[in-house]
Amino acid sequence: MAHNATSCASKWGENIIVLPPTAQLQALLTVIRDERTGRGDFVFYSDRIIRLLVEEGLNHLPVVPQTVKTPTGVQFPGVAFEGRICGVSIMRAGEAMEAGLRDCCRSVRIGKVSGYRCDEETAQPKLFYAKLPDDIAQRYCLLLDPMLATGGSCLKAIEVLLEQGVKEERILFLNLIASPEGIKNVQAKFPKLKVITAWVDEGLDAKQYITPGLGDFGDR
Repeated sequence: MAHNATSCASKWGENIIVLPPTAQLQALLTVIRDERTGRGDFVFYSDRIIRLLVEEGLNHLPVVPQTVKTPTGVQFPGVAFEGRICGVSIMRAGEAMEAGLRDCCRSVRIGKVSGYRCDEETAQPKLFYAKLPDDIAQRYCLLLDPMLATGGSCLKAIEVLLEQGVKEERILFLNLIASPEGIKNVQAKFPKLKVITAWVDEGLDAKQYITPGLGDFGDR
């Protein structure tokens, strides 16, 4: 069942933002969930959703007043983002979201973290790679991973960012599909962080995969 932004805000809290279930979004999600969808179409329509997520994420960054002069010689009282941003993709599926971020933010710096599942029962990850901007502590971070299942990889990545001096409230986690379990796990440990997702699915199956989900994003 679809959730609109208002109902999700009351159910999950103000820091969990779910995109409005427009006809366009539901059609895009239907295409990428379909097992018959080929790789080319999967990438194309996923990128469209990713861009919607990035644009929504940018809406939640602070701005400051900025007045500019237009070519007609008139002053326009606009705004500019208050601070610099960067992307951090959780490898390898998160790398698929980098193009959508670059489409919206030219020359944005992007870091990477990677982990693997070290326990099939708990699905808890072990970090083995991290490459981040040197000044990441002064930036707002858009954390990228298309699926929020148990939240294990996301939680580890957030810990790495906090260790590098990034403030929790400056992290926005963007994903296409989330599970209720993953949302609760992230909320419980990092209540100041914002999660921005396109859809909240029914839950996790016995193998800790999101259901109905869309399969392994990286393999599609």
